Amino acid sequence: MTTNSGFSATSTTDEVLGGINLNGRRFLVTGASGGLGLETSRALAAKGAIVVMAARDQVKNETAAAGIRAAHPDAQLESLILDLGSLKSVRAAAAEFMSRNVALHGLILNAGIMATPLGHTVDGFEQQFGVDHLGHFLLARDLLPRLVESAPARVVVLSSAGHRMGDIDFDDVNFERRDYEPFLAYGAAKTCNVLHAVEIDKRYRDKGVRAFAVHPGVIHTELSRYMTEETLTSLITRLSERPTAMAWKSPEQGAATSVWAATSPLLEGRGGEYCEDCNVSAVVPDDELDDGGVAARAVDPTRAAALWALSEKLVG
Repeated sequence: MTTNSGFSATSTTDEVLGGINLNGRRFLVTGASGGLGLETSRALAAKGAIVVMAARDQVKNETAAAGIRAAHPDAQLESLILDLGSLKSVRAAAAEFMSRNVALHGLILNAGIMATPLGHTVDGFEQQFGVDHLGHFLLARDLLPRLVESAPARVVVLSSAGHRMGDIDFDDVNFERRDYEPFLAYGAAKTCNVLHAVEIDKRYRDKGVRAFAVHPGVIHTELSRYMTEETLTSLITRLSERPTAMAWKSPEQGAATSVWAATSPLLEGRGGEYCEDCNVSAVVPDDELDDGGVAARAVDPTRAAALWALSEKLVG
C-alpha cells in the first residue's frame, strides 16, 4: 500500500524531520563521512539523536563529525571504524559496538559503491555484491539482537531505482560464469538490498524491528568515484532514455527518504516496503517499471528467504 505523506522528491531532510524529537534515540549510519551518509547523520543529530558515524577512514570521519558540530554544537556523535569490503572488519565493528552496551534504535545501511569495474573484496566476492549487500548483511545480522533489545527500532537499507538494471543470479553472484557488466552487477546488488529489507522485516517484525528499502534519487556524490568515463556516459544515456526523467537531487533531498523511513510516524506498524521520494512506492510488474516503483521480483518473499540463506552461507 502506497502512502501520501505530503512530502515529495524535493522535500529535504529538515522538512521531513520537522516536529520530530529524537532525543535519546541512537542511529548507526554507514558511509557517514560523506555524501548522503553525512547529511543523514547531520539531520538526525540536529533533531537530538545520538548518531554513530560508521566509516572506513577515521580521519575523514572525524573531519565530518567536526563539520556537523560546527553547525550543531550540541550534536551527539559517536564513531565506528568499518570497512564493508572486509568481513573481518565488519565483524570487529559489530563486536565493538555491541561491547559498548548501549541502545540502538535505528540502523541505516547507507554506504555503497556503484557500477565499478570488475573487482573483488578481500574475501573474494564481486565487490558490488560484497560491499553493497554482503558486508551490510553481516553488520545487520550481528546488530539485530541489540535492535530487538531497543525496540521499537527500524532498519533502512539504501537500494536504488538501479535495481531495475539487473537481477541477482543465485548461482553466479561473483560473475564467474557470466560476462561482467557494471550496471548488471549494480542492479543485482541493489535488488539484494530490497530483498534484504523484506527478509529482515519478516524475521524481526514480531520482535519490534521493522525494515524498509529506500531509493534516494539521483544525486552527485562520491558514489560515482569508481565509475569510468565510459560507465558514467552510459548512465547518463540510460537516464535520458527513460520516459519519466529523473531530476537530480541535492544531498538534503537525497537523504530525506532515508530519514523519513527511519523516523516517520506514518510508517508505524509497517515494513518490508520500498520507499522513494518520501513515500512508500507501488510494487510494479517487472516489465512496467518506467514510471517508478519497485520490481515485484525484488520484494518476492521466497527470493528474500533464499538470499538470506545464501548470505548466511557466504559469511560463515
